[in-house]
Amino acid sequence: MNIGIFTDTYSPQISGVATSILTMETELRKRGHNVYIFTTTDPYANRESEEGRVFRLPSIPFIFFPERRIAIAGMNKFIRLVGELNLDIIHTHTEFSLGLLGKKIAKKYSIPSIHTYHTMYEDYLHYIAKGKILKPKMVRKMTRSFCDSYDALIAPTEKVRHHLEECGIRKRMYTIPTGTNIQSFGQTSSEDIEELRRELGIKKQDDVILSLGRVAHEKNIDAIIQAMPAILEGKPNVKLVIVGDGPVRKELEELVEKLALSSAVIFTGAVEWCDVGLYYQLGTLFVSASTSETQGLTYLEAMASRIPVVAKEDESIAEILVDGKTGFVFRSDDEIAETVIHALQNKALASELAVQALKQVNHYSSDQFGKNIEETYLEVYNIYYSKQNRKRLNMQSTLIKSKMASQVFSLTSNTHVRKGRSSHRD
Repeated sequence: MNIGIFTDTYSPQISGVATSILTMETELRKRGHNVYIFTTTDPYANRESEEGRVFRLPSIPFIFFPERRIAIAGMNKFIRLVGELNLDIIHTHTEFSLGLLGKKIAKKYSIPSIHTYHTMYEDYLHYIAKGKILKPKMVRKMTRSFCDSYDALIAPTEKVRHHLEECGIRKRMYTIPTGTNIQSFGQTSSEDIEELRRELGIKKQDDVILSLGRVAHEKNIDAIIQAMPAILEGKPNVKLVIVGDGPVRKELEELVEKLALSSAVIFTGAVEWCDVGLYYQLGTLFVSASTSETQGLTYLEAMASRIPVVAKEDESIAEILVDGKTGFVFRSDDEIAETVIHALQNKALASELAVQALKQVNHYSSDQFGKNIEETYLEVYNIYYSKQNRKRLNMQSTLIKSKMASQVFSLTSNTHVRKGRSSHRD
């Protein structure tokens, strides 16, 4: 198939959406499909390696999310380009510039279209005038309006699916979790891990609590920092390593200073994707207090890295993280310290849960993800063209009936005319 992916977020940007798209693209190419990426410009992109497969529109940073970008020009050029590529299906991954363009092109060229709903916007309203302009009810209405014209929707989790249904969306919908390349998170050499510990100033006897991902309000990293004094009271040799960057990093650094935790909390900033696996291996525990996840990719990556996971209860991870079976789950922020100390004091149990978690994550491999997406494309494609054929047949049938009715009317009219003339002669 010739597949068009439309997204505002793509590598080298680091995010769950960018990772999901890159994994999807890789797996679909492995299966012999032609995949074309339509996205925004990025100053760090390697244009030479992207030639012929990635097409970028001029863009600027998005006002509400400066680390993300939004297209501002060149859309007509893309429309002509897609006409030449003969796409079989269009798959959008954003509700903004490239998503709107993908919808427009799908309609123009009569191409079946699918949309993956990645972001629960109600968790992000604080970015827009501190939530004073947009309200949840308005966002649901906008979501319903955007999704209504697609032939099918993809939800990464049941949590997202339920949200879309609550928005009043009744489209064909598939729940397809993003897969993880399990092999890329395998064991790293102990020498590399020790070198990283030295670079970060972490002693051999220190346990490491790892937080990895976007440093933003909705990730609730401040709750983990707030729990550190109690954790250190129970386990003095603990370091919290926060890997990533984002809009609240400075705010969190100030919180660390306020709580006198500078010697126990380390901010690494953003790291290269190729090094992410090494940072997972550094961790004794992976800890997250977020409930804004739609995919939970970092949980899967940690599980694939064979480190125990401590997470806040949330529907998005209910199928992969079960308390006491595949990880440690807490229900409120007040339970973070107690849960972390319990995991650190019971390392045999933690190791066993990590083994069970690795078995669980095998169901979420990148290969299975690619297979699920491919099957969805084929099904939507076949349904779309079956409907198109039925429409054509119905139109042909209507035309035939119209012609027959016209002919009958013509014959009837001619008969009346002949009868009238015959009567006149008599």
